[in-house]
Amino acid sequence: MASAEFGTVFFDEITLANFDGEKWSDTRFGPSDHLPLHPASHVLHYASTCFEGMKAFRAADGAVCVFRIDDHIKRMQNSAASLYLPVPDAVQLKAMILDLLKKYKAQVPAFPGSAYIRPTLIGTDPSIGRAAAPTSTALLYVLISPVGDYFSADATMRVLLDTENQRCAPHFGSVKSGGNYASALGLIQKAKEKYNTAQVIFAPNGDVQETGAANCLLISDTELLTKPLNSEFLPGITRDSLLKVAAKLGYQVTERNISANELIEWIKTGEVALSGTAAVLAPVGEIVYQDQTHTVNQGKEAVNSKRLRKYLNDIQQGIEEDTFNWITKI
Repeated sequence: MASAEFGTVFFDEITLANFDGEKWSDTRFGPSDHLPLHPASHVLHYASTCFEGMKAFRAADGAVCVFRIDDHIKRMQNSAASLYLPVPDAVQLKAMILDLLKKYKAQVPAFPGSAYIRPTLIGTDPSIGRAAAPTSTALLYVLISPVGDYFSADATMRVLLDTENQRCAPHFGSVKSGGNYASALGLIQKAKEKYNTAQVIFAPNGDVQETGAANCLLISDTELLTKPLNSEFLPGITRDSLLKVAAKLGYQVTERNISANELIEWIKTGEVALSGTAAVLAPVGEIVYQDQTHTVNQGKEAVNSKRLRKYLNDIQQGIEEDTFNWITKI
């Protein structure tokens, strides 16, 4: 597992439940390498799908700590409602996650590894004639992958600041759906080919938003600055966690619009980092803007980003007291 690509190794089983148009079925276990699906399934043609990404961590006492499970379930319910998919039952989905973790508890790796949890909801109506209609049936399943660290704690990223393009449709950015990631993929690949960047910070018309897969945070010795939530980008749970942690550690937390020019001015003395479940908090080392490369904070170590990341990781592992009630232990 340690040498495998992130998210390519899985528990032997998944948990599943079907919606038949009226009610959800009982949960069952099934093999994780097989999913029976009709070729005409709504999801395959009209992208009726949403998902979540959360983590469980092994504590020093052997317990497994699931991080903010209820908040992730709530966000998935919001995504499902936005897509007019059958909304998962919160109690059932929570049990689907915890039952699978309990059965394969021994396979949850020690830190910096974790169990990456991917609940997924897909439309299953076997019809290719419903391009303008929602699916009435659906499949909900939970897939779990034992993973290592997505980024080394000392790694920094090179990113493009793109002021021309938007990650996805503006009214749909807050939904965690595969189509949003697909819509950004071509732009990310073109940036990689032209500028050797790992990601793109999308700032349409100069309005700094997020990358293809993470929220964007500006951090100094005294302040954490980020764009306020709206429909255009994902309400990251890691983002929210870091804002709360930063406030507890004494940083001023500011949510306001940020211009591309302000971001370039900020990095003369401050840090930029990308937050998400997989990466937690990944410092940016270089930003390409208007065909020029700008070094973040004169190449200095991202000490504030690392401090925030460590404190959050310590909560997730049960090392630091969970004063926010974020952890569910099994």
